[in-house]
This record gives sequence, C-alpha cells and structure tokens, in this order.
Amino acid sequence: MARTGSGKTACFLIPLFEKLKARQSKSGVRGLILTPTRELALQTLRFIKELGRFTGLKASIILGGDSMDNQFTAIHGNPDIIVATPGRFLHICVEMDLNLKSIEIVIYDEADRLFEMGFGEQINEIANRLPSCRSSLLFSATLPKVLVEFAKAGLSNPVLLRLDVESKLPEELKLCFITCRPEEKLAVLMCLLKRIIKPESQTVIFAATMHHVEYIHMILDKAGLTNTFIYSNLDPSARKINAAKFQNGKVKVLVVTDVAARGIDIPYLDNVINFNFPAKSKLFVHRVGRCARAGRSGTAYNIIAPDEYPYLLDLHLFLGRSFETVPISDTEEISEEAVGKMPQSMIEEELSDLIMYHEYTDIANMQNVCNNAYQQYLRSRPQASTESNKRVKELDISVSGILPEFREFNDSATELITKMKNYRPKGTVFEIVAKPSSVDYKVMKEKRALHKENIFNHHRKLEDRLSKIAENKSEKSKLASSSTAEINDVFSEVITPKKRKIDDLYRNEKRKKQKILKDDEFFIPYAAPDQHTEEGLAVNSFASEAEKAHLEFTADNEESRRLQIQIKKWDRKKKKMITINNNSKAGKIRTESGHWIPATYKTKRYAQWKEKNKVEARYDDDDEEVSPQMQKLQTLGNKRWARHNEKLKKKLEAKSELRTPEQILKSREVLERKKRRNGRKKGGRKGGGDSGGGGRGKGHKKGRR
Repeated sequence: MARTGSGKTACFLIPLFEKLKARQSKSGVRGLILTPTRELALQTLRFIKELGRFTGLKASIILGGDSMDNQFTAIHGNPDIIVATPGRFLHICVEMDLNLKSIEIVIYDEADRLFEMGFGEQINEIANRLPSCRSSLLFSATLPKVLVEFAKAGLSNPVLLRLDVESKLPEELKLCFITCRPEEKLAVLMCLLKRIIKPESQTVIFAATMHHVEYIHMILDKAGLTNTFIYSNLDPSARKINAAKFQNGKVKVLVVTDVAARGIDIPYLDNVINFNFPAKSKLFVHRVGRCARAGRSGTAYNIIAPDEYPYLLDLHLFLGRSFETVPISDTEEISEEAVGKMPQSMIEEELSDLIMYHEYTDIANMQNVCNNAYQQYLRSRPQASTESNKRVKELDISVSGILPEFREFNDSATELITKMKNYRPKGTVFEIVAKPSSVDYKVMKEKRALHKENIFNHHRKLEDRLSKIAENKSEKSKLASSSTAEINDVFSEVITPKKRKIDDLYRNEKRKKQKILKDDEFFIPYAAPDQHTEEGLAVNSFASEAEKAHLEFTADNEESRRLQIQIKKWDRKKKKMITINNNSKAGKIRTESGHWIPATYKTKRYAQWKEKNKVEARYDDDDEEVSPQMQKLQTLGNKRWARHNEKLKKKLEAKSELRTPEQILKSREVLERKKRRNGRKKGGRKGGGDSGGGGRGKGHKKGRR
C-alpha cells in the first residue's frame, strides 16, 4: 500500500528488470503485469521501454478492443514481459490454450480497482493457470476486504508493506472547496478556467457521467478553450488519441469520468477540478492524486452543490481534518482549506455567456440529456453517512464568505448585495408596512405572541452554537501542539498504556463464565448448538446478500450502471420476481479450475489465424532448439510466399544430421524397397522386350487395317 503518485510503477519495474536481467527468446513469457484500464496499460508499457531500454527485454501489450490477430503474432514472438488487461488476456489464454509455466513474476497494478471493476473471476482463473513457484506482487492505494480475501486464498505467507498511511494526500497538494447552487456549477467552472487557472497549466475535469463529459466538452469548445475528453464507451483508438493529445500538451484541458481516476500519470498536471463531487472518500483521494505527484505542487478545486454537502463532511472525517467555513467578515483568520464561495459578480458574467450558448439547439438538447442522466446517476450514488446528514442540517455551509483567492475579483456592489441577503428584519412585511389598526398587523402580533417562547429558544440555540465554534477556534489559536522531540527532552520516561494480551482477556472471560450458574440438564438455549454451522452453510444469508448489493464504484453511463445492480423481471408463470443475467451459467463454460468464464472466450479464431498465416503450433521449452530462420518463418503471415516458405522449412529441417535409430532404420527400409523396385523394372524390360514389341506391332497393324 502506498499513496497515489509515490512511485509504485518504478517500485515494481526496477526489481522486475533485475530478476529477468536479459532477453531469452526460447523460454517464453517470464513477467506478467495486469492493469485495470487501457490507459494505465499503455503508460506502463511506455515506462518499460524507457526504464528498460538497455536491458534488451522485449515487452508486448494485450488490450481489449485491439486486433486479436496482432496479439497472436505478438505472443508467437516470445516476449519477456506482457502488460495486459485481465479480460482480454484470459480470452487469449483460453483461445490459444496458452502455457504459462514459464512465468516467474506476476504484478497486479491498482489491485483494488481490478476487483472493483468486476475482474474477480478472470483474475482467479488466470491465477490458477500460473505456476505455483511464481512471485506475486499487489500494488494498491487502498486495501478493501476483497483484496485481503484474495491475498489470503491465492498467496502463501503474504507480507504487507504500508507506506504513507497517515498522510493520505501529499503535502504539496492544495485543496479548494467552492460552494454554489446546482445551476451555477458550469459558470464556476468557466470562471476557474478563464480567470484563476493559468492558460499554460494542464487541468483535468472529473464529471459524473459520459453525457456530462460531452456537454462540458461542447461548452468549452464554444468558449474557445482547447480541450479533449475520455470516457468508457469511447472507441479505444479515440481514447488513445485523446490521451496522447493531452499528455503531449497539444490541449490543456481533459474532461473525463472516473475511468481515468486511477493509475494514469500525467507528468506536468497542475490542477484537478471535481465538477461532480465524488460520493466515496477513497475515490476523491484517487482523483486528486493525479496532480502533485513526485514532489511537484498542485491544486484540487472542488465545486460543491447543496446535495453534496454530506459527502464533503464524510471526506473531512476520512482525512481527519477539521471542517471550517470562511466567515463573512474579513477580519477573522481563515484556514487554508476552509469551505467558501466565489464572488457573485464573476458567476453572473459567465452565466450571461452560458445563456447565449444555450440558444443553439444542440447544446440545449445536450443540457436536457445531462439533467436526465444526473437523475439516473443519483439513483446509483451511494448514500452519505447518517452522522454527516444530521450534521449538515446544523451547519450553515451555504452561508459562508468569499474565499481569499477570489476576493480581488469582488466589488463593492456584490458586497452590498450579500449584506442585503444576510439582513433579517425583526418584523415581517405585514408588521412593517401595514398600519397598527389594520387586521393583518393585529393577526401577526397575536401569532408572534403565541410562538414567542419557540422563537426565543431557537435564537438562543443559534447563539450557543456560534459561541461554541468561536471558543474552539480561540483555543486552537492560543495553544500550539508540542512535538515528540520536545516531550522527550523534558520527560526522562514516557509511559504509554500497554495493550492487553489475548491470554489475559481469555482468562477474564473464563472467570466471568465460571460465575454464571447454569443447569445444563434443564436449560433451554435461545439458539441451537449448531447455529454458527448453519449460518455458514446458508445460501441466501443476509450478510452474503448485503455484500452483493454493496456498490463499490459508480458507473459513468446507464449500461454500466444496469450491469452493476441486480436485474429482476416479473415471471408470469412463477408469479414472482426472478433474477435474469445475474450469476447465471447461461452462455458460460467451466474451466479445469472450476471457474465459469464466458463461452465466447473459446472460439476457433486462433485455428483460423494459424491456417490463414501458415503458422505452426507454438513450441514448448521441451522441444528441440529452433533456429532464428525457423522462428521467422513460423511468424510470417504472407499468403503469396506461403508455398515458398513451406519449401524453405523442409530444406532447413533436412539440414539436421542428427537422427534417431528409428529414423535410420526407416531410411534403410526405404532404400531397400527402392532397390527391389528398380531391379524388377530392369528384369521385366530384358525378358519380354522382343515379344512385347512384336505383339504391340501386330496389334497396331490390325488396328490400322
């Protein structure tokens, strides 16, 4: 486990090169790296080529969406290292009946993401095909329960290395939290890109769904900001091109969904903008971890709507930081990561431009699509904790001041407007405007007198809460925390509470049990003696069903969301809801290890490819040595020279002078048969030459007559 951007890729590549050392064309694949996404796999391959330039090691990549024929050719070329996504690699293994016994080291990069994306079956099947004497390395920023269970089942004597556990975010990363109304989010984004963020700096924008990505892309194009985008349903070649544009610096803004939230390393990324605040704190860490990597500084801007406030509180609890809002008055001290607003004047200017953009039909239609997609996204978004939902009602997050970074853009008119908004008169409209003799005035006075106590109690609670917050702030400002070095200098010995041993706890429990008097003969227990066994063997237990219903990662489109949840359908015959396409064995085949994989993995594409390219079966380590010329001929795929290649193969095979005793006996028998045949032919010609000739001559004459 290590923090994002701490150099995990180099941490497994350098020892991999040290172990493999040099190129071995005959032994086959010796290193396997499994990654969750295409972009991460391509990035890892690039690092292999850069770091291992002088090792001579050959690396190949196997990705879903690419040509399988090219991947068959790549594996026939005997690479030392394969970088792959699990789904396509298992497909190739099943299709080619690939022997993985030469693999020495396996690396699972972003292991928690592999399981979150639903690659559990493929990973377990690949692990069963690997040799038992391999080295397995799992690299991750978080440690979910699924990963612990996989390590427990698939590894022998696993060791956990935890680095940077206390600091979940790098110190060089600056966080900025901006609150606004939902309809102002796009205007705040435009303000950040146009006025706050420098034009030469690179920025990644994270959105909730693929429709939001396309919508933001259209708006930025209209505003004249160069940008590109990536999401899961985009064509693989387009994703590759768009990622290359951003990494090479041709465009400065990249709009993505969470498909690019993990593992992607953009060397000079300066800013991350969360257009939609993530529902999970772990996901926030991975998103903002794209910048401030390898000692560089960066800023993460977060645009937060009122429905996202509970998730903001959950994040502060997860990071272990105090939650503070920017005060309205400029005199009070403000912490660097306080939650605040942007000046309304800036937002209003951008809103006027956005209204003009939405006069175009395509942008207006895309806005409607985004609104519908967001409603679907809210259904799949996991709920925030109950404590955070309660605490949000107590905190007035929306009533916060302007952040220090944006105060220079604020003018006096907006300050006056904000003061007017915050002003609360003592009387209502009926009391101030109306005359004392009017009916409205008298009714409101009676109503106020009736609820006088409730109003007084409400104001008192508000004052108490504000005073507590002020006291906490003053205590924090007065007292500074002492360091461990200062404590050690002052105190000769520091005594900490000892942990209670397991034996002591067991003894205490035993003593407690001894005190309880129970007649075993007549005592009837509340639970059966084999209750735990029955629960363990239960098929539809609550715990197992709850684990299945738990959603680890939010999808970025409707199709992915539908696959993540249980799909149920009403069966008219059975008169009940039945599950369809969920853990069903339809369209699947069972492997030798007992795992179920899609039946589409076993087709005849490899056999067709071999027949088409006239390629022989891939040789194993136990076979005879094959010359470089033969290796070249085995991977040639030119139809025009197929017959010529076959003749060359036969010539090369005939050159080998070492023969087995069976081959020698066979050649002798063939020679004897030839001699006998030749002897018979010669004897037949000598004995019957004249008579045969005369017979043929007479017959010929008769025929002519």
